[in-house]
Amino acid sequence: MSAQAGAAIMVRPLAPFLGAEIDGVDLSQPLTDAQFNDIQAAFLKHHVIFFRDQTLTPDQQIAFARRWGPLSIHPYVKPMTGYPEVLEIIKEPSETINFGGGWHSDMSFLETPVMGSILYAIEVPDVGGDTLFSSQYGAWEALSPGLRLTLEGLRAVHSAAEEYGPRGPSARKRASMDSEVVGEDVPEYEHPVVRTHPETGRKGLYVNPAFTMRFAGWTRKESRSLLDYLFEISRREVYTCRFRWRPGSVAMWDNRCVWHYALNDYHGHRRHMRRVTIEGDPVR
Repeated sequence: MSAQAGAAIMVRPLAPFLGAEIDGVDLSQPLTDAQFNDIQAAFLKHHVIFFRDQTLTPDQQIAFARRWGPLSIHPYVKPMTGYPEVLEIIKEPSETINFGGGWHSDMSFLETPVMGSILYAIEVPDVGGDTLFSSQYGAWEALSPGLRLTLEGLRAVHSAAEEYGPRGPSARKRASMDSEVVGEDVPEYEHPVVRTHPETGRKGLYVNPAFTMRFAGWTRKESRSLLDYLFEISRREVYTCRFRWRPGSVAMWDNRCVWHYALNDYHGHRRHMRRVTIEGDPVR
């Protein structure tokens, strides 16, 4: 696609709590400051934004991502050859396990979790393979005042031990992606259960089923019931939007306030995506 320099972008909301499609911009070309500012404003307002009919090389996807900040390199997944910042996310027709097939916030297991992720679709099945997104602002605002007061004093322990451990999905050999299997010495980091967004000032829950192990100072058994309740609230349909991919589609989401879930409902078909991730800031 092409867009004239300085052309106004068009933003179309997709759901009440989050999600918007943006038209009128070609991400393969350098953005003007005005275009970038409009996209950034839409990102902060809608938390996940989508672009259609893009044609991006790895270098062009990286260039767009670098407008937002330094890029993160995944510590456990082998990157694209020649591009350490890029993950090739592929599921072959013969495979049954996908990457990202459960609700999560990208890489919350890091000491400083990532800010945003930019996913570009190269090949997608004719049917299936959608991605769900859920607003953690909405989940927080749904809680009672008493529970909110309790949660604001808590921290939670995040780790890659389950997803990338010997019993996790990364331990099963894939033809398409090479992930490290972590041992018992994988680090754990504590983050506040309630996160204040550094740009919007809004509060949202910051726990997720993939990487949150327990509350700090609590046992896993003690933590389980409350975490399960928060997870149930966080994935309620009312706080979600669903994106149907086409080749050339791009999604960018804010890991500071959004969960996502790559649906694994297209067995026997190939799906090829390319992801670049932007470094974040300490959780406050």
